[in-house]
Amino acid sequence: MPTALIAEDEPLLRAQLKARLAEAWPELEIVGEAANGREALALAAALKPEVAFLDIRMPEKSGLDVARELSDACHIVFVTAYDEYAVAAFDEGAVDYVLKPPTAERIAKVAQRVRARLAAPPLDLAAVLAKLAAIDAGGTLKWIRASLGTSMKLIDVADVLYFQAEDKYTKVIAADGESLIRKTIKELHDELDPESFWQIHRGTIVNLRAIARVDRDWRGEPVVVLRAGERRLPVSRTFAPRFKTM
Repeated sequence: MPTALIAEDEPLLRAQLKARLAEAWPELEIVGEAANGREALALAAALKPEVAFLDIRMPEKSGLDVARELSDACHIVFVTAYDEYAVAAFDEGAVDYVLKPPTAERIAKVAQRVRARLAAPPLDLAAVLAKLAAIDAGGTLKWIRASLGTSMKLIDVADVLYFQAEDKYTKVIAADGESLIRKTIKELHDELDPESFWQIHRGTIVNLRAIARVDRDWRGEPVVVLRAGERRLPVSRTFAPRFKTM
Protein backbone atom coordinates (compact mmCIF):
# COMPACT_ATOMS: atom_id res chain seq x y z
CA MET A 1 0.00 0.00 0.00
CA PRO A 2 1.28 3.50 -0.80
CA THR A 3 1.85 5.69 2.26
CA ALA A 4 1.42 9.40 2.91
CA LEU A 5 2.01 12.11 5.47
CA ILE A 6 -0.32 15.09 5.98
CA ALA A 7 1.14 18.30 7.43
CA GLU A 8 -1.49 20.97 8.13
CA ASP A 9 -1.78 23.19 11.20
CA GLU A 10 -5.60 23.47 11.12
CA PRO A 11 -7.11 20.27 12.63
CA LEU A 12 -10.37 20.68 10.72
CA LEU A 13 -8.64 21.06 7.36
CA ARG A 14 -6.35 18.14 8.17
CA ALA A 15 -9.39 15.96 8.88
CA GLN A 16 -11.14 17.14 5.70
CA LEU A 17 -8.10 16.34 3.56
CA LYS A 18 -7.75 12.90 5.15
CA ALA A 19 -11.43 12.14 4.55
CA ARG A 20 -11.27 13.28 0.91
CA LEU A 21 -8.19 11.15 0.30
CA ALA A 22 -9.91 8.11 1.82
CA GLU A 23 -12.74 8.54 -0.68
CA ALA A 24 -10.58 9.16 -3.75
CA TRP A 25 -7.65 6.87 -2.95
CA PRO A 26 -8.79 4.20 -0.44
CA GLU A 27 -5.59 2.16 -0.72
CA LEU A 28 -3.47 5.15 0.38
CA GLU A 29 -2.40 4.74 4.01
CA ILE A 30 -2.01 7.95 5.99
CA VAL A 31 0.84 6.96 8.28
CA GLY A 32 1.35 10.33 9.98
CA GLU A 33 -0.30 13.69 10.66
CA ALA A 34 1.67 16.79 11.65
CA ALA A 35 0.51 20.17 12.96
CA ASN A 36 3.72 22.03 12.08
CA GLY A 37 6.84 21.78 9.96
CA ARG A 38 9.09 20.33 12.65
CA GLU A 39 6.63 17.54 13.37
CA ALA A 40 6.39 16.85 9.65
CA LEU A 41 10.15 16.41 9.29
CA ALA A 42 10.35 14.17 12.35
CA LEU A 43 7.49 11.97 11.15
CA ALA A 44 8.89 11.80 7.63
CA ALA A 45 12.28 10.66 8.95
CA ALA A 46 10.67 7.95 11.07
CA LEU A 47 7.90 6.75 8.74
CA LYS A 48 9.41 7.27 5.24
CA PRO A 49 6.13 8.14 3.46
CA GLU A 50 5.99 8.00 -0.33
CA VAL A 51 3.83 11.16 -0.54
CA ALA A 52 3.76 14.29 1.62
CA PHE A 53 0.83 16.71 1.58
CA LEU A 54 2.33 19.96 2.88
CA ASP A 55 0.54 23.14 3.90
CA ILE A 56 2.71 25.97 2.56
CA ARG A 57 2.20 28.17 5.63
CA MET A 58 2.72 26.29 8.89
CA PRO A 59 4.19 27.22 12.28
CA GLU A 60 7.87 26.62 13.13
CA LYS A 61 8.86 25.47 9.63
CA SER A 62 6.89 26.30 6.52
CA GLY A 63 5.80 23.76 3.95
CA LEU A 64 8.46 25.18 1.65
CA ASP A 65 11.16 24.48 4.25
CA VAL A 66 9.88 20.95 4.70
CA ALA A 67 9.68 20.36 0.94
CA ARG A 68 13.32 21.38 0.52
CA GLU A 69 14.37 18.64 2.90
CA LEU A 70 11.96 15.97 1.66
CA SER A 71 11.85 16.56 -2.10
CA ASP A 72 14.44 13.85 -2.82
CA ALA A 73 12.76 11.37 -0.49
CA CYS A 74 9.07 11.54 -1.43
CA HIS A 75 6.53 13.05 -3.79
CA ILE A 76 5.27 16.47 -2.70
CA VAL A 77 1.74 17.87 -2.93
CA PHE A 78 1.33 21.48 -1.82
CA VAL A 79 -1.76 22.46 0.16
CA THR A 80 -2.66 26.14 0.19
CA ALA A 81 -5.45 28.69 0.55
CA TYR A 82 -3.56 31.12 -1.69
CA ASP A 83 -4.19 30.94 -5.43
CA GLU A 84 -0.89 32.61 -6.33
CA TYR A 85 0.98 29.71 -4.74
CA ALA A 86 -1.09 27.10 -6.54
CA VAL A 87 -0.64 28.71 -9.95
CA ALA A 88 3.13 29.00 -9.47
CA ALA A 89 3.43 25.39 -8.33
CA PHE A 90 1.32 24.06 -11.19
CA ASP A 91 3.11 26.13 -13.86
CA GLU A 92 6.48 24.83 -12.73
CA GLY A 93 5.35 21.20 -12.93
CA ALA A 94 5.15 20.36 -9.22
CA VAL A 95 3.46 17.07 -8.42
CA ASP A 96 0.22 18.88 -7.73
CA TYR A 97 -1.58 21.22 -5.38
CA VAL A 98 -4.74 21.30 -3.33
CA LEU A 99 -6.62 24.53 -2.68
CA LYS A 100 -8.36 24.87 0.66
CA PRO A 101 -10.94 23.79 1.50
CA PRO A 102 -10.27 20.52 -0.40
CA THR A 103 -12.99 19.45 -2.82
CA ALA A 104 -13.77 15.90 -3.88
CA GLU A 105 -13.13 16.76 -7.54
CA ARG A 106 -9.71 18.27 -6.90
CA ILE A 107 -8.59 15.45 -4.61
CA ALA A 108 -9.65 12.90 -7.23
CA LYS A 109 -7.42 14.62 -9.81
CA VAL A 110 -4.53 14.82 -7.36
CA ALA A 111 -4.86 11.14 -6.49
CA GLN A 112 -4.82 10.17 -10.17
CA ARG A 113 -1.74 12.27 -10.94
CA VAL A 114 0.27 11.19 -7.92
CA ARG A 115 -0.60 7.51 -8.43
CA ALA A 116 0.82 7.73 -11.93
CA ARG A 117 4.10 9.18 -10.63
CA LEU A 118 4.78 6.82 -7.74
CA ALA A 119 6.81 4.43 -9.88
CA ALA A 120 9.21 7.25 -10.85
CA PRO A 121 11.64 9.16 -8.61
CA PRO A 122 10.31 12.39 -7.04
CA LEU A 123 10.52 15.45 -9.28
CA ASP A 124 13.27 18.04 -8.89
CA LEU A 125 11.44 20.88 -7.14
CA ALA A 126 14.32 23.37 -7.00
CA ALA A 127 12.74 25.74 -9.53
CA VAL A 128 9.25 25.71 -8.05
CA LEU A 129 10.54 26.08 -4.50
CA ALA A 130 12.57 29.12 -5.51
CA LYS A 131 9.53 30.69 -7.18
CA LEU A 132 7.26 29.95 -4.22
CA ALA A 133 9.82 31.35 -1.78
CA ALA A 134 9.97 34.58 -3.80
CA ILE A 135 6.18 34.90 -3.64
CA ASP A 136 6.21 34.19 0.08
CA ALA A 137 8.90 36.81 0.74
CA GLY A 138 7.17 39.52 -1.25
CA GLY A 139 3.55 38.80 -0.48
CA THR A 140 1.19 39.79 2.30
CA LEU A 141 -1.73 37.94 3.81
CA LYS A 142 -4.66 37.82 1.37
CA TRP A 143 -7.04 35.28 2.91
CA ILE A 144 -8.06 34.31 6.43
CA ARG A 145 -9.20 30.79 7.29
CA ALA A 146 -11.89 30.67 9.98
CA SER A 147 -13.47 27.55 11.49
CA LEU A 148 -17.26 27.60 11.72
CA GLY A 149 -18.30 24.44 13.57
CA THR A 150 -17.52 21.57 11.20
CA SER A 151 -17.03 23.84 8.18
CA MET A 152 -14.31 26.22 7.03
CA LYS A 153 -14.77 29.79 5.84
CA LEU A 154 -12.27 31.70 3.70
CA ILE A 155 -12.36 35.46 4.28
CA ASP A 156 -10.80 37.98 1.91
CA VAL A 157 -8.77 40.34 4.14
CA ALA A 158 -10.07 43.25 2.05
CA ASP A 159 -13.54 42.52 3.49
CA VAL A 160 -12.34 42.69 7.10
CA LEU A 161 -13.23 45.81 9.09
CA TYR A 162 -10.94 45.08 12.01
CA PHE A 163 -9.32 42.32 14.08
CA GLN A 164 -9.84 42.14 17.85
CA ALA A 165 -7.93 39.94 20.32
CA GLU A 166 -10.27 37.74 22.37
CA ASP A 167 -8.83 35.33 24.95
CA LYS A 168 -6.76 32.74 23.07
CA TYR A 169 -8.31 33.67 19.72
CA THR A 170 -8.67 36.68 17.46
CA LYS A 171 -12.09 37.90 16.38
CA VAL A 172 -12.41 38.81 12.69
CA ILE A 173 -15.08 41.46 12.20
CA ALA A 174 -16.32 41.82 8.63
CA ALA A 175 -19.34 43.53 7.13
CA ASP A 176 -21.18 40.19 6.88
CA GLY A 177 -20.42 38.88 10.36
CA GLU A 178 -17.80 37.77 12.86
CA SER A 179 -15.48 34.75 13.02
CA LEU A 180 -12.76 33.45 15.32
CA ILE A 181 -9.26 32.46 14.21
CA ARG A 182 -6.19 31.15 16.02
CA LYS A 183 -3.75 33.72 14.61
CA THR A 184 -2.56 36.25 17.17
CA ILE A 185 -2.63 40.01 16.68
CA LYS A 186 1.17 39.95 16.46
CA GLU A 187 1.11 37.33 13.69
CA LEU A 188 -1.51 39.30 11.78
CA HIS A 189 0.49 42.51 12.21
CA ASP A 190 3.51 40.81 10.65
CA GLU A 191 1.55 39.29 7.75
CA LEU A 192 -0.94 42.00 6.75
CA ASP A 193 -0.18 44.81 4.30
CA PRO A 194 1.03 47.76 6.43
CA GLU A 195 -0.32 50.15 3.80
CA SER A 196 -3.85 48.86 4.43
CA PHE A 197 -3.93 47.70 8.06
CA TRP A 198 -2.80 49.63 11.13
CA GLN A 199 -2.54 48.41 14.68
CA ILE A 200 -4.34 50.95 16.87
CA HIS A 201 -4.29 49.11 20.18
CA ARG A 202 -2.47 46.16 21.72
CA GLY A 203 -5.42 43.99 20.75
CA THR A 204 -6.82 45.76 17.67
CA ILE A 205 -5.84 46.06 13.99
CA VAL A 206 -8.09 48.11 11.69
CA ASN A 207 -8.55 48.16 7.93
CA LEU A 208 -7.82 51.75 6.86
CA ARG A 209 -10.41 51.48 4.08
CA ALA A 210 -13.07 50.84 6.73
CA ILE A 211 -12.41 54.12 8.57
CA ALA A 212 -14.95 56.90 8.09
CA ARG A 213 -13.18 59.46 10.26
CA VAL A 214 -11.05 59.91 13.37
CA ASP A 215 -12.69 61.75 16.31
CA ARG A 216 -11.22 62.81 19.66
CA ASP A 217 -12.42 61.67 23.06
CA TRP A 218 -12.72 63.91 26.12
CA ARG A 219 -8.96 63.57 26.73
CA GLY A 220 -8.12 64.56 23.17
CA GLU A 221 -7.08 61.02 22.27
CA PRO A 222 -8.02 59.69 18.81
CA VAL A 223 -10.99 57.38 18.34
CA VAL A 224 -11.44 55.56 15.03
CA VAL A 225 -15.00 55.64 13.68
CA LEU A 226 -15.84 52.96 11.12
CA ARG A 227 -18.07 53.44 8.09
CA ALA A 228 -20.11 50.36 8.99
CA GLY A 229 -22.51 51.13 11.81
CA GLU A 230 -20.48 54.06 13.13
CA ARG A 231 -18.53 51.67 15.36
CA ARG A 232 -15.95 53.44 17.51
CA LEU A 233 -12.54 51.93 18.28
CA PRO A 234 -10.22 53.54 20.85
CA VAL A 235 -6.59 54.22 19.90
CA SER A 236 -4.00 53.59 22.62
CA ARG A 237 -1.31 56.16 23.37
CA THR A 238 1.34 53.90 21.84
CA PHE A 239 -0.30 54.15 18.42
CA ALA A 240 -1.87 57.62 18.72
CA PRO A 241 0.99 59.62 17.10
CA ARG A 242 0.26 58.29 13.62
CA PHE A 243 -3.21 59.84 13.85
CA LYS A 244 -2.03 63.33 14.82
CA THR A 245 -2.31 64.61 11.27
CA MET A 246 -5.60 62.86 10.50
